[in-house]
Amino acid sequence: MKYSRIFLLVLDSLGIGAMDDAAAYGDAGANTLGHIAHRAERFSIPSLLRMGISGLCPEAGLPTPEKPIGFAMRMKEKSVGKDTMTGHWELMGLITSVPFLTFTQTGFPTELIGELELRTGRRVVGNRAASGTGILEELGEHQTETGDLIVYTSGDSVLQICGNEETMGLSELYRCCEIARELTLRKEWRVGRVIARPYVGRRKGEFVRTANRRDYALPPSGKTVLDALQESGRDVIGVGKIHDIFCGQGLTESLHSESSVQGMEQTIQLTQREFTGLCFVNLVDFDALWGHRRDPLGYAAELERFDLLLSRLLPRLRQTDLLCITADHGNDPVHTGTDHTREMVPLLAWSPAMTGSGYLPDRETFADLGAAVAENFSVPLPAGTHGRSIPELF
Repeated sequence: MKYSRIFLLVLDSLGIGAMDDAAAYGDAGANTLGHIAHRAERFSIPSLLRMGISGLCPEAGLPTPEKPIGFAMRMKEKSVGKDTMTGHWELMGLITSVPFLTFTQTGFPTELIGELELRTGRRVVGNRAASGTGILEELGEHQTETGDLIVYTSGDSVLQICGNEETMGLSELYRCCEIARELTLRKEWRVGRVIARPYVGRRKGEFVRTANRRDYALPPSGKTVLDALQESGRDVIGVGKIHDIFCGQGLTESLHSESSVQGMEQTIQLTQREFTGLCFVNLVDFDALWGHRRDPLGYAAELERFDLLLSRLLPRLRQTDLLCITADHGNDPVHTGTDHTREMVPLLAWSPAMTGSGYLPDRETFADLGAAVAENFSVPLPAGTHGRSIPELF
């Protein structure tokens, strides 16, 4: 074991260029970071630049150091899909070969909606692919007045339910989502996630989604690197959505974050704690607030906020710490539609103990990062997982 603590930060949706098969997903030409950089008049991310992100995405036109302070490389997704679960699961060794079901074109089947209405005792409205903020503006007043459930989906494998937490109550919204999750375990309705989308406000123009979102994901399809670490007695701390994405599997502790800024602040605080193992962090606002809403300037500002916090995190790392920064998919805010984009992701790795640095060849799967984490802690990869370690990190 070289590093006693590994801090793994997932900048949710920060893609750096289309995959070779992106056209099959309707994502030819997508480049989340590149298009953000071109749209932002002033864009300051000095810490990420020092770590080499611009050298992985020359299309962004950002200043590029001759050598980054650590190692930088691009990773390709081997799983079929471009969503949060496939990306995170692959980072921890699981390759998804059969895509989750989507209902983008048709909405959810009549039989499923009927069962949901019967079990919850509430009528369903919406039932189509939509922007979360758009459908809330359209149906929020109706939902607040009647108590009906706003059900919608997107280009991803999700069933989302909106409810006003002031009039409906969070516990009732969560109850309805738990019923939806149970129903969608059936093979013909099997979606990756059911998401509770609470909001406040009473009139159009006043509705605001709150931080009390809750994701009900399918459990991982097998054991992951997280399980291997937990079973070996290591600490596995999840920050942000990590608990939801893995259904708590393989975690020893979870911290809820109300924003990406809070998630970074929690991570900075964790550097002061004594633990041995992995701190796995998901920073969701890049995706939820800016990518899906197709707001490149908002995305740029979020990256600048992250970079400022990163400048606080770096000097707090010990000689026995390793920091890894990556993403789970893309969400190009300049691309058509409002959904994720099939892109490569960065892997930026640095430790105060590193003596080497530079740009490394592309990795063929996100799972190589999980394999490196397992190797560091001398734990075998679970049966059915994939990935080859990254020797330069050690």
